[in-house]
Amino acid sequence: MSFIWPALLSSLLILPLGIALYLFLQQRRRRFAARYGSFGLLAGAAGHGLSLRRQIPPVFFLIGLTILTVALARPQMVVSLPRSEGTVILAFDVSGSMAAGDVEPTRMEAAKAAAQNFVQRQPPSVQIGVVAFSDNGFRVQIPTNDQDAILAAINRLTPQRGTSLAHGIIASLNAIAAGTEPEPDEIYSDLLLTPTPLPTPMPKGMHTASVIVLLTDGENNEPPDPLDAAQTAADRGVRIYPVGLGSAAGTTLEINGFTVYTQLDEALLQQIAQLTEGTYYPAQNEQDLRTIYDEVGSQLILKPEKMEVTALFAGAGLLALLIGGLFSLWWFNHLP
Repeated sequence: MSFIWPALLSSLLILPLGIALYLFLQQRRRRFAARYGSFGLLAGAAGHGLSLRRQIPPVFFLIGLTILTVALARPQMVVSLPRSEGTVILAFDVSGSMAAGDVEPTRMEAAKAAAQNFVQRQPPSVQIGVVAFSDNGFRVQIPTNDQDAILAAINRLTPQRGTSLAHGIIASLNAIAAGTEPEPDEIYSDLLLTPTPLPTPMPKGMHTASVIVLLTDGENNEPPDPLDAAQTAADRGVRIYPVGLGSAAGTTLEINGFTVYTQLDEALLQQIAQLTEGTYYPAQNEQDLRTIYDEVGSQLILKPEKMEVTALFAGAGLLALLIGGLFSLWWFNHLP
């Protein structure tokens, strides 16, 4: 626990003075009762004053005042808030085979429809970016919570050429960096540039609030090595959720008058998921895709952060004062 105004905790020093004053008044009451006890008027009062029952209301008042004094310092605690928060990069394979119609109306349109449904159901606390990759990778939309911009970026996607999973991963990591860090100003100089240091790998099991949904329907047929790119993502704490849309056995498709053989490399996608502590999902239709997006979205739910709990302390303090007051009125017909 920490405090926004810790200096106000010094107010607790007043409480011992109050306790000392209370004990002094109690001692004076006992002496007064002992002095005039022969009159038979206060003997019962002295015994009553020494009883445990008489001490209970003041104890509750002391507890209540202590809690309220702590509340003045505005305490805060680290809690896990049940809300969706993070960055999701939707990385679309836009190779030519995505125009195939084995998933109605086409693989590309089914993937876009499921992604749009996912985007429309996310709260503003989730930033979503869009990346497209074929034989290269490029950022279509940096992470944002502007749903209109995200949907427009998804609508612009069209099938292109080959498949390079590594370019898709690298472009996604660049999109995450662009969405979380300000882009540096361009500086012109004749000095030699020093290389940018690589980020320090995160401890295994640690993750940032960023994930990549890597949707592809084919095997990797373009360099560089996608496992090297996946390792880079793992070092940055970014999980990758590959989604395989197609057949692992391979199939022949008619696309724009050409016969194309395509085969989904599930083993490679599973390796990418394992390296980054993500999950591989096979998808046969648009409904499978929607279910997959729901499962990925459900993993962005808890984020530890500090929350001020002054109201809880104030409520507990008032409750203690109320209990002490009720006991005093019930037993002695007055407040302590």
